[in-house]
Amino acid sequence: MAKTILPKTILVVFGTRPEAIKMFPVVHALRDDPRFRVVTCVSAQHRGILDQVLEISGIVPDHDLDLMRPDQTLDALTAALLTGLGKVMDEVQPDWVVVQGDTATAMSGALAAYYRKLPVAHVEAGLRSHNIYHPWPEEVNRKIIGTIAKLHFAPTDVSAAALLAENVDPATVHVTGNTVIDALHWVTAKIEAEPALASGLADIEARFAGKRIIGVTSHRRENFGGGLENIAEAIRRIAARDDVVLIFPVHPNPNVRKVMDAALSGLANVAMIEPLDYPHFARLLSIADIMLTDSGGVQEEAPALGKPVLVMRETTERPEGVTAGTAKLVGTDVDTIVSEIFTLLDDNTAYAAMARAHNPFGDGQTSRRIMELLANDG
Repeated sequence: MAKTILPKTILVVFGTRPEAIKMFPVVHALRDDPRFRVVTCVSAQHRGILDQVLEISGIVPDHDLDLMRPDQTLDALTAALLTGLGKVMDEVQPDWVVVQGDTATAMSGALAAYYRKLPVAHVEAGLRSHNIYHPWPEEVNRKIIGTIAKLHFAPTDVSAAALLAENVDPATVHVTGNTVIDALHWVTAKIEAEPALASGLADIEARFAGKRIIGVTSHRRENFGGGLENIAEAIRRIAARDDVVLIFPVHPNPNVRKVMDAALSGLANVAMIEPLDYPHFARLLSIADIMLTDSGGVQEEAPALGKPVLVMRETTERPEGVTAGTAKLVGTDVDTIVSEIFTLLDDNTAYAAMARAHNPFGDGQTSRRIMELLANDG
């Protein structure tokens, strides 16, 4: 009599919008394969903007901890995550716990799994800025996960090399690409089939027809205070040009909103809008000429569509983009930001050099590779 092989139970843990974007292709791939039983658990470290991604991607979480609270401290969040995720793991008894990136949810998920001696697989492993306060607290979060994980899915050779430099077992490190490219291909195809999904920017596009579009995102904790004030002043100066418009989905964090509202309200060439759901953010990437950001994910997504990225941070855990020429670090100095934007606007050669550079972050097949590695335990 043939032996029955039970499917592996995979607990996929995430809680923020960026994690949801980068994890839903993995969930789709695993759920479509009979070798796996997939259980999803969201912490809701972000709530509304997480739910947008869940809806568009068709994922209904099996467990929802609903932990988002106003002005929640990192230690309070971490404590709630550890106990909440631990209870889920005790119930599910997974064969693998899969976490993504560098959030408090990912770090706590890895730690809760470690306390139960459950193997952890880390999606987007090996990113390092080598400065524990930039980005903060993400740099330490991912180093903790890297110490615990049994499988490391590194997006690039550079991230794999960072793990090997930390004496991680080479047999556990696999270069897979980044799932964000899978997600971007998926949502772009979905928008092509259903244009209404991303029609909400139509009025802005019509109003500013003929202008160069700069997409802006800014929310990093290490930029709170003076950094955000500098970014706001740089946007004011850029908006003084009559040939550009800045489209700025403003993060809901009050530390961001109060600075941007005070500095930018009423400027004709600055469209401060509510945070965009994933299809509309993909549309913004598509119509933008340049992305100005302090985000990590945008450094990966924009080059996939041939858009130069100026990164308003002092360091990046994604140096591949800088090396390839798709991204440039500009920090939060006002003069530097303005000068670099103007160079891209006015120098066609400089623009083309960044727009045509090879995107080092993936080919859209990352989730399939991760699925096979989990099937074979690495």
